[in-house]
Formats: sequence, structure tokens, C-alpha cells
Amino acid sequence: MSDNNVYSAPESQLIEPESGKSNGLASRWARLGASIIDSIILMVIVLPIMYLTGGFDGVMEGHQPGLGYSLVMAVLGIVVFFVINYRLLITNGQTVGKKLLDIKIVDLNDRVPLFQQQILVRYAVYMLPAQVPFVGQIFNLINILFIFTKEKRCIHDLVAKTRVVNC
Repeated sequence: MSDNNVYSAPESQLIEPESGKSNGLASRWARLGASIIDSIILMVIVLPIMYLTGGFDGVMEGHQPGLGYSLVMAVLGIVVFFVINYRLLITNGQTVGKKLLDIKIVDLNDRVPLFQQQILVRYAVYMLPAQVPFVGQIFNLINILFIFTKEKRCIHDLVAKTRVVNC
């Protein structure tokens, strides 16, 4: 923009959409499938750790693991989830399950969400309440049932201002 002519036409940098096709909302089945795939991947890693640390010993005898052990395993699960999915989340708005099912998380402007502002908020609303006994499970059920609204957005989507679309 070296032309200083005040009478020249204005210039603007146009941003091309990422793809030529319209990204419709992901189906409920695709979202469920992606969640199941992500859960299986997480279980393959976390369950052997629980076994090796004696997490199942008390359960086999009918005892519930202590609060401290449960919290450590919950934090471990969250860390493992982000270690596995961080790169995909920040570049494509996807987890491994979402990538396999060709869906992704976008903000309300169809862009990959910012990690700190949206992805962390989205997963905090999704994962942290589950750690609260009884109340967390009720909240998670209500959160998931929001998928049946017209917008197909769960509470964690609404709070983070995200939605899940087809790639």
C-alpha cells in the first residue's frame, strides 16, 4: 500500500474460507462416536495405570477407592487426554475421535477455536463437574441432553461459544 493517492479505491485483504463446501452441524451420532473413540483411547492408557497402582484391588473387595486416589486418576486422565489431543485441537479443532469421524470444533465464526479462551473452557465445563460425586453426574447428563436441541449444542458448547461441524 505504497500509493498515497487519497482518490484511489480502498483495498482490503479478503480471507478465503478454509474449504469451498458448507460445514453443516455434525450429527449426534458422529459426536457420540467421536466421544466413544476418545474414551476408548483414554481407557487403554489409564486403566493399565490404575491396575498397576492397585486401583482395582479395593474394588474387587467391594471398597471404593479413596478421594485422593480418585482425584489423582482424574487429573491423570485429563492430562493424558490433552497430551494425546493437544496438537489436533489447536490446529484443526479436533480430537482423535473427531478426526476419524470427519468432524471438528469451531467457534461461532467457523474458525478453529483459540485454545486458552475456548478449548480449555469447553473441556473444563465438560470434565471438571464430573469429578463432583453425584451432582457431577447429574450435570453431565443434563449437559449431554442439550445435544437434542435444534442447535445440537451441549452446555459445554454454549459456554465456550463453540459448535461441532462436519469437515
